[in-house]
Amino acid sequence: MVTYLRAELGRAERALSTAEEREALAARRRPLPEPPAWLIERGIGVGRLPVRVHAGSCWDAGKRCSALGSEEARRALAEGVPACPHCRPDAALGVLE
Repeated sequence: MVTYLRAELGRAERALSTAEEREALAARRRPLPEPPAWLIERGIGVGRLPVRVHAGSCWDAGKRCSALGSEEARRALAEGVPACPHCRPDAALGVLE
């Protein structure tokens, strides 16, 4: 009886291992989600006011960023939120001072 149970356990462990490998392979094959086109960076603190507008691929965008649509980004720039000096979203959106 013990030999039978050990064999069953071995089969179950192999089946689990195979399923985990398939799942990992499927996860690697899934395309990464596309980054947002525009980001708004917010400050620290209670009010968390907008600090800067970034392009979605900007290397300087921090953890306090959230996605924006192009119209929202234009509106933020028009309302005086500064553009990132590295990715220049104001130039890309056609909102130059």
